[in-house]
Amino acid sequence: MPIAVETFFLDPAFEGTLQQQIQQMVAGGILSGRFRPGEKLPSSRKLAQHLGVSRITVTLAYNELMADDYLSSAGRSGYFVSENAPEPPQISPRSSSDTVDWSRAIGNRFSGGLQISKPLDWRKYKYPFIYGQVDPALFDRQNWRLCALRALGQRDFDSLTADQVDRDDPQLLEFIARNTLPRRGILANSDEILITVGAQNALWLAAQVLLTQRRTATHEDPCYPGLRSILHQSRCHRVEVPVDGDGLPPHLIPPETDVVFTTPSHQCPTASTMPLARRKELLRRASQDDFLIVEDDYEFEMSFLKPPSPALKSLDEEGRVIYVGSFSKSLFPGLRLGYLVGPAPFIREARALRSAVLRHPPGHMQRTAAYFLSLGHYDALVRRLRNAFHDRRRIMDGALAEYGLTVAGAGAFGGSSYWMRAPDGVDTKELADRLRQKSVLIEPGAAFCEGEQREFKHYRLAYSSIGAAQISPGVALIAKEIDEMQR
Repeated sequence: MPIAVETFFLDPAFEGTLQQQIQQMVAGGILSGRFRPGEKLPSSRKLAQHLGVSRITVTLAYNELMADDYLSSAGRSGYFVSENAPEPPQISPRSSSDTVDWSRAIGNRFSGGLQISKPLDWRKYKYPFIYGQVDPALFDRQNWRLCALRALGQRDFDSLTADQVDRDDPQLLEFIARNTLPRRGILANSDEILITVGAQNALWLAAQVLLTQRRTATHEDPCYPGLRSILHQSRCHRVEVPVDGDGLPPHLIPPETDVVFTTPSHQCPTASTMPLARRKELLRRASQDDFLIVEDDYEFEMSFLKPPSPALKSLDEEGRVIYVGSFSKSLFPGLRLGYLVGPAPFIREARALRSAVLRHPPGHMQRTAAYFLSLGHYDALVRRLRNAFHDRRRIMDGALAEYGLTVAGAGAFGGSSYWMRAPDGVDTKELADRLRQKSVLIEPGAAFCEGEQREFKHYRLAYSSIGAAQISPGVALIAKEIDEMQR
C-alpha cells in the first residue's frame, strides 16, 4: 500500500535545510514503524507539490536516503522503503503519568460482565462449533450485492443520503408489518415497529425505557449473556428464575416484578420451547401482577423439524408484550438489523431514545435489506439454511449418540445448536481451552449461567458454522478430550 502524501508536513521551526527536514521525516517514519519495507513513497513531483518546495529538493533528499539504504528505487516505478532499512527499535512501554483513579471515577458497570468469547479467526479452525456466524457456503452473496447496488441508485438517493432524523425505511417497515410479523401471528401498524441495530440494541432500548433503579426485572437462568449485561448496566433489581425443560416457569416469577425478559420459542441457550399452556399462564400472571414481558423471538425461521409455536405476542390481548426480532441470525451477524414491536406509546419513547443515541440505522443498509426481503431472496435463503441445518442436525444426532455425549437441551423445532452437559468433574472452560489447541471450538456455559453450580458443567455446540463433513470428526475429538480429562 503506498504511503499517502498527506503524511508529510513541514515544520517552520525546524533548524536546517528543507532537504534535511524531508530526510528526517522519511527516516523518522521508517524508524518508528509507520513506513514498512516495500511500501511505495509519493513521487518526488507529488511530494514537492504537497510541501510547496522544488522537486529537486525532494529528489536530493530521496537520493541521500537511498545512499543510507533507507530507500530503494525500482526504475520508473518510483521510490520504496528498502527491504534492508533499519528496523524500528524495541522500546519498552513508558510508565504512565495518568494519576486518575479510573475505578473510582467510572467503575466497570459497562465492562465487568462475562461475555461469550469468539475468536476473530474462527474460520481458520477445522471444527468451529460456534453459534451465530455466517457460513459463506450458504449465504446468497450475489443477490445481496445486486440489492446493495440497486439501493445505491438514483431512485433511492434520498434513503441513502438523507438524515431521516428518527424515521425508518418505509419499505422495510412495510415488509415487516405485512410479511414477517403475520408469520408469527402478529399484526402491527408502522407506528408500532422500530428498526434497531440488531436484537442486542432492541433489548437495550426496551430495558432503558421500561426499567429504573427502583424497578425489578426477572429473567431466565441460564440466559443470553448480553441481556444480563444490559440489566446489570441499568442498575435495576434483578431476579433470576431457573428454567426447566419447558422454559421459564411462571409460578416462580415474584409478584414485585415489573418486566420479564424471556425467550419462549427457543430458550437461550437450552433450546427448550415453552408450551402453549405455559405461555397462556405467563400472560395471565402478567395481567394479575401487572408486569410487562419482553419476548426475544430469535431463530424462529430455523424451524425445520415442525412448525414453530405461536409467538407470545400473538396471544397477548392486553398489549403487555414487547416483541424483539432480528435479521442478523438468518442473514449474517454483521448486518446488525433488528426490530422492536410494541404499543405505540412504548415505540414512541424507544424511538426518541434511539434518536438521541444514533438517530437511525444506516439508510443504505435498511433499503438493501428491504430489497433482499421483498424480492424473495430472503425466503430462498431461509429455505437453503433450513435444508442445510436439517442435514447437519441429522449428522450431529448420530455423532452425539455414537460417541456418548450428553445433550441437555435441543430445540424441538430445529434451531442451530445443542446445549450439552459434561460429565461430573469436567470443567468446560478447561475443556474449551484444550480443544482449541486441536482446532476445535466450543462455547463453555459459564457466560450463560448465574449460579456457580452449573457454570462449569455445560457447553454449547452449534452446527451453523461448521460443514457437514467436519461434524462427526469434530464430535469424536470432543469425546476423546472429555475421556482424557476424566482419567
